[in-house]
Amino acid sequence: MAIGRAKKQSRPTAARAAATRSNSAKRTASKAQAAKPAARKGAASKRAASRSAAARKSPPRAKRLGLLERLAAGPVICAEGYLFEFERRGYLQAGAFVPEVVLEHPDLVEGLHRDFVHAGSDVVEAFTYYAHREKLKIVGREKDLERINRQALRIAKKVARSTGTLLAGNICNSNIYDPADPKSHKAVRRMFDEQIGWAVAAGVDFIIGETFSYAAEAELAARAIKGTGLPAVVTLAVHRADASREGLPLSEAAKRIEAAGADVVGFNCIRGPWTMLPLLKEVRAAVKCHMAALPVPYRTTPGEPTFQSLTDPHWHDLPGGRPFPTSLDPFVCNRHEISEFARQAYALGVHYLGVCCGAGPHHIRGMAEALGRQPPASRYSPDMSKHAFFGTNKLLKEHNRAFSGKL
Repeated sequence: MAIGRAKKQSRPTAARAAATRSNSAKRTASKAQAAKPAARKGAASKRAASRSAAARKSPPRAKRLGLLERLAAGPVICAEGYLFEFERRGYLQAGAFVPEVVLEHPDLVEGLHRDFVHAGSDVVEAFTYYAHREKLKIVGREKDLERINRQALRIAKKVARSTGTLLAGNICNSNIYDPADPKSHKAVRRMFDEQIGWAVAAGVDFIIGETFSYAAEAELAARAIKGTGLPAVVTLAVHRADASREGLPLSEAAKRIEAAGADVVGFNCIRGPWTMLPLLKEVRAAVKCHMAALPVPYRTTPGEPTFQSLTDPHWHDLPGGRPFPTSLDPFVCNRHEISEFARQAYALGVHYLGVCCGAGPHHIRGMAEALGRQPPASRYSPDMSKHAFFGTNKLLKEHNRAFSGKL
């Protein structure tokens, strides 16, 4: 009986002991848990102190050079040609040439920006050429005006900031400017101002105003851009006559654009390399600012100095009776012609260089290499010593090399 009572009394005693142990374990766990935030805070403080010390020791990050500083130091390459490239790929309609691809396939726009940078472009130009009110009205998308501009700027900014290149906004020929109609001048200025406003809000490094045939419209663009305090690149598109559309000598037109505030003046589009080059020397002597030259990559001639004026005797059934704009393939310049143009233009003192409608990344790479650059794409520049038939590599088969003359 005594033993039985002891056993009965031992059970609650054991339970109390177990409970005591449990409570002790909980208190220990609680203390450990409470200690974790303090430990984390301590570790975070140590890491912050370590970073602060490292920051004090490391030299300050070099300031990214702007457009004018880069031009003072040497050439700046700006890839264009987006309109024709996306038309060839089937994402943009010839005729209207509105960059709807910005809204419909933004990934492709980003990809082409990256291809041009890979090939050697120093500038990522937002694809807002012809994304103005007048053009969008023609294709029934005026309500998308702000959306297409902001989207194009977002895409370009993403690429520029991730590659260390310059981000450029863009305005262009309005197609409504009329020298005899003052109302059109005000309408054009409003169109410029709204696109420039979105570009400034996006944080662009400079703004391009391009493809103006009227010098007076180019002056409007220069004034609008300079009102922002940003550098202005303003270029004329020269038709068959070596003059602006209102009949000004090109040297006089360039001086007026410079006086209106342009930091860089020159030419883009319409003329190929060898019909643009003769214009550069005259204008270089007329202006004090930097100069630009961005020809189309087509073999224009003195008799047919623009890509709209080219004729093709080898084909009889051209839409509209002319190769422009979708049958220009037989006239495309090779990369070596673009390289030679870049060398000659740079020798004249033209530091802002590029290629306009029709350009491909291979043209930009050719230009970059001609100016002494080795962009990432140069890793894949041709090495014909390895070619099976035309090569010189010792591992090649001699019977193939001997056959090269019969290919």
